[in-house]
Amino acid sequence: MTDTVSVEQQARESDLVDRVLRSFDDCTDPRLKQVMQALVRHLHAFVREVRLTEEEWAKGIEFLTATGHITDARRQEFILLSDVLGASMQTIAINNEAYGDATEATVFGPFFIENSPEIEIGGDIAFGASGEPCWVEGTVTDSRGNPLPGARIEVWEADDDGRYDVQYDDDRTAARAHLFTDAQGRYSFWGITPTPYPIPHDGPVGRMLAAVGRSPMRAAHLHFMVSAPDQRTLVTHIFVRGDDLLDKDTVFGVKDSLVKEFQRQPAGTPTPDGRDLADREWSRVRFDIVLAPAGA
Repeated sequence: MTDTVSVEQQARESDLVDRVLRSFDDCTDPRLKQVMQALVRHLHAFVREVRLTEEEWAKGIEFLTATGHITDARRQEFILLSDVLGASMQTIAINNEAYGDATEATVFGPFFIENSPEIEIGGDIAFGASGEPCWVEGTVTDSRGNPLPGARIEVWEADDDGRYDVQYDDDRTAARAHLFTDAQGRYSFWGITPTPYPIPHDGPVGRMLAAVGRSPMRAAHLHFMVSAPDQRTLVTHIFVRGDDLLDKDTVFGVKDSLVKEFQRQPAGTPTPDGRDLADREWSRVRFDIVLAPAGA
């Protein structure tokens, strides 16, 4: 709050905050009461700190309204907004505290969908999506090093044009699937070598980024969601070592432990499963996943 605000004006504003807080006194849900009163305190503190004008508040309402209008079953603009403000990563940090050597979590993103196709170990998630083939392999274990057979692994990524299947208009399913680990907790599949891409920036979030001089680009990555009985479900990515955007990811999702070496393979190099890629180059990466126990 600036020094130019009179004591009388400050008292008037503080009284309003107190009255709004008291309006929740009869709330019977303690957690809901805590959250709502904290929201009121921080919201009013923001309004008072920046001395928000009525025109600016109206612009904010218009922005949120536009965010709602563009959001549908295939595009979640509110998740994008949460991501670019760092709120998604902060929530993840709070709810996924470090536990031993457990793999770190990162942002969920707006492009996950339920009911992805199932593939066998060694299968291909591309389903026709454009991009360089990439062999991905690893293990899933608990925090004590025990393999987790039958762990479910959801994977999804953008194609070589920087678009997810849900961003096309033809209802395709591509560059996403799920599979299960074998009896030794091992998994492997063919995907696409990740490439950088912009988040959707033709809507209100994109206009906000442009207005403040921020890039919409995401570092190249491959999404994972891994679950197993009695283990904390992990939502994470792996990133490509050497990507120039690792320290500029617009949603703040990069963590050093998730940066992996995608090893380049010249055309003609034998593949792990004997797949014939003809004269195509390809890459390979290993990602060993450690799950924390449920409730950790």
